[in-house]
Amino acid sequence: MSLSVHVSQAAKAAVDSLVPGLVADLVASRVTAADSSLWGADAEAEASVRLGWVEAVSVSRPLVAEIVALRGDLAARGVDRVVLAGMGGSSLAPEVIANTAGVPLTVLDSTSPAQVLAALDGDLARTVLVVSSKSGTTVETDAQRRAFEAAFSDLGIDPAEHIVVVTDPGSALDTLATDAGYRVFHADPNVGGRYSALTAFGLVPAGLAGADIAELLDEAEASLLQLAVDSAENPALRLAAAITGVEPRRDKLGLITDGTHIEGLPDWIEQLVAESTGKNGTGILPVVLLPVSPELDSQPADLQIVRLVEDADQFHMRERHPGEILVSGSLGAMFLLWEHAVAIAGHLLAINPFDQPDVDSAKAAARGLLEERPARTEPAFVQDGVEVRVSDSALAASGTVEGVLDALWATLPDDGYVSVQAYVNRLELGQLQGIREMVAADSGRPATFGWGPRFLHSTGQYHKGGPAQGVFLQILERTDVDLEIPGLPFTFGQLIEAQAAGDAAVLSAHGRPVVSLTITDAVDDVLTLFTAAQ
Repeated sequence: MSLSVHVSQAAKAAVDSLVPGLVADLVASRVTAADSSLWGADAEAEASVRLGWVEAVSVSRPLVAEIVALRGDLAARGVDRVVLAGMGGSSLAPEVIANTAGVPLTVLDSTSPAQVLAALDGDLARTVLVVSSKSGTTVETDAQRRAFEAAFSDLGIDPAEHIVVVTDPGSALDTLATDAGYRVFHADPNVGGRYSALTAFGLVPAGLAGADIAELLDEAEASLLQLAVDSAENPALRLAAAITGVEPRRDKLGLITDGTHIEGLPDWIEQLVAESTGKNGTGILPVVLLPVSPELDSQPADLQIVRLVEDADQFHMRERHPGEILVSGSLGAMFLLWEHAVAIAGHLLAINPFDQPDVDSAKAAARGLLEERPARTEPAFVQDGVEVRVSDSALAASGTVEGVLDALWATLPDDGYVSVQAYVNRLELGQLQGIREMVAADSGRPATFGWGPRFLHSTGQYHKGGPAQGVFLQILERTDVDLEIPGLPFTFGQLIEAQAAGDAAVLSAHGRPVVSLTITDAVDDVLTLFTAAQ
């Protein structure tokens, strides 16, 4: 299936205005040739070591046989349950690949103690843990690895027979894994995490789970010429122009999946777009929507809708969606399309799409809280078991959860957005994601939803580095369930609480309003939140 990008009338004006210049400047072929000068002198050093993804299809080919052989070896030993410990790009791409292929992959991208325990409660004798971390120092992944190592050892299972590592050569994790005798797959160090879908980070866990990764690479390879040619019909040039150049500026990107076989792609696009563009006070905010989301009725002037469909040309002929961009293609081709388009969008926005200058701030704040272990701050008030904390006491003046939310919405600028962040066990509280729809309707502005701490590795960059438009609603849970992290002086429960508090502190320091709601009874308190958000 070839890639197709069908643009609206407004987006067509942007395409007609911008694409001829991109073609004349040979931007498509220069991306394909890994020309690091495309993003300006200040970005050139970073770009020169971050463009390996343009060769990912050919570089990754030899991996296929190794992954298939390892899967066969594991199956022969009765190991057929795959758990992935990874964050951000290390987990989102393989999750999309596995879901689209219909193969089981347990993705552990949380520090919620109950969620970690749920992953540990599976049949460990049948389990292989894939530990994916580019740097090898990601605190969440390190903690998850420690928990599994201890659990394997407690059952008399040799961790070396059940742990596979994906990391950059020479990383701290590479050294540790080699010393422990784990099977190690080296990723290309010249590929950033969010551009790593077609590298070992995407292929190893998905391939071990049973996805046809050779076909995925075939799909991507079939799109290479389309994306490399300097032509007005190049879908990456068209998409980049359409999502950056519409006037007046639409700096929010609504992503909808409608009738396509690809499952979960908007979540992967979200981290690619947000982390690549959200910096220097500018950027594009991705907003993952449903076909019935309130934003489709309210049609905010600063929101550009992109609908991912099975066949963009046929969909356009069959259904009327004025103002929307329609995109279609196979999964492998879609990975490459969006990687190319977002890199080109960075060129158009005059930003470096390969750095993430604000990602470490929340991590540093969380580390400080874990080291100092300050007493938990007292809530502004408690209503029906929900503890309310605010970055500004004026937000809590009403003394009710509903009033606090109204006060938070009142701080929204005309071009603002609401970010809902749930630091909870999403296996038990998955229904919380539905609050996004209510928040969008109640606030009258686009709303995003992120599972904490996963979103810190994606949209967290945009929240701090992008435009100062956001207001932030954290949802935490107080629970008796906790789990020690072997070798570390804090628990998973303490870690996730510090991550939420650390991010709230950094957002507040950036002048972003933050409301934190801590639920103490999952069933009753979730109902309170939904009622307040209506």
